[in-house]
Amino acid sequence: MPLARSDSFRDIDFTLRRQFNKESFRPFQREIILAALDGKDVFVQAATSFGKSLCFQLPAVIDRGITIVISPLLSLMMNQVEALRAANVDARTLNSNTPLAERDYIYQDLATGHPHTRLLYVTPELCSLDRFRERLKLVHEQKELARVVVDEAHCISEWGHDFRKDFKRLSWFRETFPDVPIMCLTATANAQVRWDILSTLGLDKTPDRLRNFTMTAHRPNLHLEVRFTSDEANDRYDDFVTWLQGVYARRAAPDRKPELEAAGERVDSVPGIIYTISRDECESLAAALRCDKIGARPFHAKLPKEVKEETLARWLANEPGYSIIVATTAFGMGIDKENVRFVVHWRLPKSFEGYYQEAGRAGRDGNASYCFLYYAREDRDRVCNMVMRDGPAARDGAGDRNRQARLQSLNRLVQYCEDTDTCRHAAICRYFGEEQVPECDYACDWHKDAPGLKKRMMKGLASEEWVSTQREEGMYDDYYYSD
Repeated sequence: MPLARSDSFRDIDFTLRRQFNKESFRPFQREIILAALDGKDVFVQAATSFGKSLCFQLPAVIDRGITIVISPLLSLMMNQVEALRAANVDARTLNSNTPLAERDYIYQDLATGHPHTRLLYVTPELCSLDRFRERLKLVHEQKELARVVVDEAHCISEWGHDFRKDFKRLSWFRETFPDVPIMCLTATANAQVRWDILSTLGLDKTPDRLRNFTMTAHRPNLHLEVRFTSDEANDRYDDFVTWLQGVYARRAAPDRKPELEAAGERVDSVPGIIYTISRDECESLAAALRCDKIGARPFHAKLPKEVKEETLARWLANEPGYSIIVATTAFGMGIDKENVRFVVHWRLPKSFEGYYQEAGRAGRDGNASYCFLYYAREDRDRVCNMVMRDGPAARDGAGDRNRQARLQSLNRLVQYCEDTDTCRHAAICRYFGEEQVPECDYACDWHKDAPGLKKRMMKGLASEEWVSTQREEGMYDDYYYSD
């Protein structure tokens, strides 16, 4: 039998205000939440700024029972659990880093069949363990398993940019608990990936229970720009610092500074994220910016936990000296900072989806924000070599399919960078399968200055002949990423 639905969801607005300290829903959040509370399977594809986590967190607060949230990133789980506990919601996480005492409590809580925990965040790998599965069966027998949520659901598909083999085994949930609703969420899925998600989770077999919410990838408040460079020019740093100092100068102008002071803002309080490829570059770039009196701090996986926590807290609070986070690619997942005014990709990302997801962390408040991508053909070849080397080793075809998909995604990102004949926003929407071209109010470099864009590309990039010569000499074989 399905879990008995709570009738207390009549006033979800009250729960939104009381538990989550928000005054109103964003477009379509209400409809998604009501579908979840009605026991439907739900598929959500929406941009990074949409607020997808609220779509399962609010129903979990209202409904009876426990909601299981499957997520691929430990940092994402920890951020969301901490925020929920601060909102007085009993949320916990069970993963390889969970302390033994907390792990024992969670398993004992599940063993009662009537857990106090409202949201339990777990990894896909944990979901394959017999001990965990047996506990969930006990909870289900007591009709206390409210729903299963698959976050970052594109990881299910071999054709997705972040394929994780253990996500494939999540088919167990629908096979074992056919009456339990499943919600899956992603910001980055094309038609092939969407089909894989629904078929793997078994949602395609009950289309009458499924509610699809696929939102546009268009973010009209983001100014999208590709800035061309080369190994020889090596001009990223000077270009960025000149741009940022220009922003500071405009904010310090006589007609602007009093307005900022009245609002309690500093001239140099321009929150941003710079994505780099490695921990070493992360550290060295942040240090160089500090030498130029720009408040930048590094953030990567190998920093001590207390340093990362302090850096994140002071950046979220807009404290002096913590305006810019220089980070590796894992940073930003689940972090709710709405006033990020710029995102810079210092190097070419590994995939189109990764670029879109990371750029989307700018301007979550709807105000104008800037997204720069520094593109060099030398980096293109380095990333290509790296993708070829680090693909999954599976011999059942999944590894080859995923490598092929990631190379296709990288190739589309290269085309995006070198295309000087179309709107950046339109190119992104087309990549994700949208037929309607969005209106771009001079919010990209092509709309702003198409002739100048062509000239900058011709002047800024190394020639294909030169890059080919360097490639033959093995100059691009030492590229690597690290969190």
